[in-house]
Amino acid sequence: MAGSFLNLAMFSRAFAYGVQRGKSFLRPRVALIIDDIGYRKSQAYRFLKMGVPITFSILPRLRNSQLLAHEINHEGHEIMLHQPMEPYNSRLDPGPGALYVGDRGKKIGKTINDNISDVPFAIGVNNHMGSKFTECQHEITDALKTIKERDLFFIDSRTSSLSKAYGTARKLHMTTERRNVFLDNSRDETKILHQLHLLSQQAQRHGHAIGIGHPHEVTAKAIGDYIKYYKDPDIKLVHISDILHS
Repeated sequence: MAGSFLNLAMFSRAFAYGVQRGKSFLRPRVALIIDDIGYRKSQAYRFLKMGVPITFSILPRLRNSQLLAHEINHEGHEIMLHQPMEPYNSRLDPGPGALYVGDRGKKIGKTINDNISDVPFAIGVNNHMGSKFTECQHEITDALKTIKERDLFFIDSRTSSLSKAYGTARKLHMTTERRNVFLDNSRDETKILHQLHLLSQQAQRHGHAIGIGHPHEVTAKAIGDYIKYYKDPDIKLVHISDILHS
């Protein structure tokens, strides 16, 4: 495994050097977002120990949501509201504070505002689940208008290839971006490392890239190994606002 990723890392360094010579002297930037924070404190702590910028997206109305928001903020990391939205799979529960297709604008606005109040220090929002909700133009527009009114940015997690969230946010002149790579759809360290290298290559091509992972032990292990052994030194890990506001 180490040999294969060493070859990938050498390729990444060469690629980054070419990009910098041909286009820009700015270092490619990668923002790592860890979703689903709020269930157990230990899940967040394993990422807080890494000593690199990580953005934590916190689910609202969970037992540890507010406590972890305070602790993460104290450690100097950025916080987002991980807004639950309706998925197509009706057997999946998006959790408390969710938005559903058919909700009226007033209900959507109140739900989001209540959730923002439950996640102190949140500077942005991304969707939790939401494959169905983000495809519905009327409902996602109402949600994004509320987020804009709170002067927060929005990251489209892209849980659906037909999501209208990013495009709508741009039409509303919001600060917005979309996820490039999911890190841990497979809970296998080798596959997560491969996704991290794909993320680095995206950053080298486009100047920046956004990866979303979840607070699994194997994800933390893979990110830790990536930082220690495989990360191209030209890649700069940053908080999400460094990508949005540069």
